[in-house]
This record gives sequence, structure tokens and C-alpha cells, in this order.
Amino acid sequence: MTDEYSFVNDNLAAIRENIAEEADKCGRNAEDIRIMAVTKTVAPEIVNRAVELGVTLLGENRVQEFLSKQEAYDRSAEIHFIGHLQTNKVKYIIEPMTMIQSVDSIKLAQEINRLASAHNKTMDILCEVNIGGEESKSGIAPDGLLELIEAAVSMENLRVRGLMTIPPPASGDIFLGRMEELFHKIKDTTSAGSEMDVLSMGMTHDYADAVRHGSTLVRIGTGLFGARDYSKK
Repeated sequence: MTDEYSFVNDNLAAIRENIAEEADKCGRNAEDIRIMAVTKTVAPEIVNRAVELGVTLLGENRVQEFLSKQEAYDRSAEIHFIGHLQTNKVKYIIEPMTMIQSVDSIKLAQEINRLASAHNKTMDILCEVNIGGEESKSGIAPDGLLELIEAAVSMENLRVRGLMTIPPPASGDIFLGRMEELFHKIKDTTSAGSEMDVLSMGMTHDYADAVRHGSTLVRIGTGLFGARDYSKK
């Protein structure tokens, strides 16, 4: 009998091998680098195959899509929100998410904190940095990051766990290096430092480079599940 999802097995094996190889080159432990399965437009049954294979972290980009697929996911998976998040949509994801990686303003942090308090939970967050200054991407500018982090740290129901970025595809290696430097600078000089242990960067096209620059979490969609069908909502 043909296994129609065997491509997930093969793709994941290659990703793990690449991460292990890059980690070894730079003296890191591959086990310290977490693989996130980015699920945008991917059917839950295919996502669940990745979970069965040990990818226990899912990344959601769209609130509406997540709500339509949530009940079909393997319940053992942990779910992070990684897409641009409007304040009026936080209420829909505050309970099921274990981390929101795309916090890019004090206003958004305040709303997450308010709703986390109402749900009697502490929400782990990452501050998203627009490291390349691209108008087409969300994220706070590097020179505004310190203010955002200090504000978030002061909120009782938030825990700042680190930084996230999507660097420009051109000269991406340069921007990954800048993010690595920024992460360590913030970690070493702010009150959030003791709990900052996540540097989320690297996707299908650049995760190997990201590993070399200290990423602890790579977000992979196409490389794991194949080319996306953007006609699906």
C-alpha cells in the first residue's frame, strides 16, 4: 500500500540531517535547535504526520485558518502564532497558543497581557524585529526594540522569551548575523535577559545559515510539506 504522506518522512529526514551537519560545523548541539512545522495552507492530516514523526511544534500564520483546523490537529502538538497579529484577533488565540512570536508593538503586548490575565495564564512572547527595515514586513525597528522589551517585561502576564525575525532574502546572511548580535546584546543588557532563550529565525531557504548564526528555532513550511497552494484559505 502506497503511503501518500511519505514525502513528509523524507523531507524531515533531510532537514534533520542538514541541521545536524551545520550544527556540527559550528560546534553546536543539533538537539538545541527546534524544528517548527509551519502549517499555512497545509491540510491537518499532513501536519499530523509531521507530529507523529516528532515535530511537536506548529506555527500558525493566520487566525481564521487556525480556527478552522484547530480541532483536527494532533493534541500533543504545541502551537505558536507567528503571523502578523491584529489586537482585535488576540482574543481568538490567547487560550490555545503557548507562545506568540510576532509581538511588534507595545499596544499589542498590552492587549495580550490583558487577555492573558483574564485567562489566568502567563503568555510567552517573542519580539519580532524587522531587521532589514523592509516596508513590506511587520516587526519593530531595531532601535525601538529596547523600549518594547522593557515595556513587555513590566507586564505581569507576559514573559519575554526572545526574538524573532524574517530577514531580507538578499544578503540574508548579513542580517542573520546582525540578529545574532542584537539577541546577545539584549540578553546581556536588559532585565529580560535571564529568560531569553529563543532566537527564532531561519525558514526553508535559509535555515542552515540561521543555525550558523545561533538560531534556536527554525520555521519550516515548504521544505517540510512541499510547495504551498495559496488558493486555499
